[in-house]
Amino acid sequence: RSLAVDFAEFGIRVNAVCPGSIHTSATYKHIEHMGTDLEKTLDEFRRSSLLKRQGKPEEVAKAVLFLASYDDSSFITGENLIVDGGLTYT
Repeated sequence: RSLAVDFAEFGIRVNAVCPGSIHTSATYKHIEHMGTDLEKTLDEFRRSSLLKRQGKPEEVAKAVLFLASYDDSSFITGENLIVDGGLTYT
C-alpha cells in the first residue's frame, strides 16, 4: 500500500493478488516439505474454504488480468485481492 501512495502521482497503480490453496504442484510440494500428510492437509483446506474446494491456477490468472486491465480497474490501487475461496473468512 505504501507503494501505491508513492506512485499514485505518476499514474501508476499498485495492487497485489494473494492466492490461497491453489491446485498446483508447487502447493503440493510445499505441503510435503512441511512434513504434513498431503491428502489430510488438502481436505482441511477444502473443508475450511467457504467454497469447499481448491482454487484453479486460471482463477488466480483472471484476478491478475482484472487488476492489470486499465479498462476494468483503472480506479483501483493499493488493494490486496485475496483469491482463496473464502478461506480467510472462516
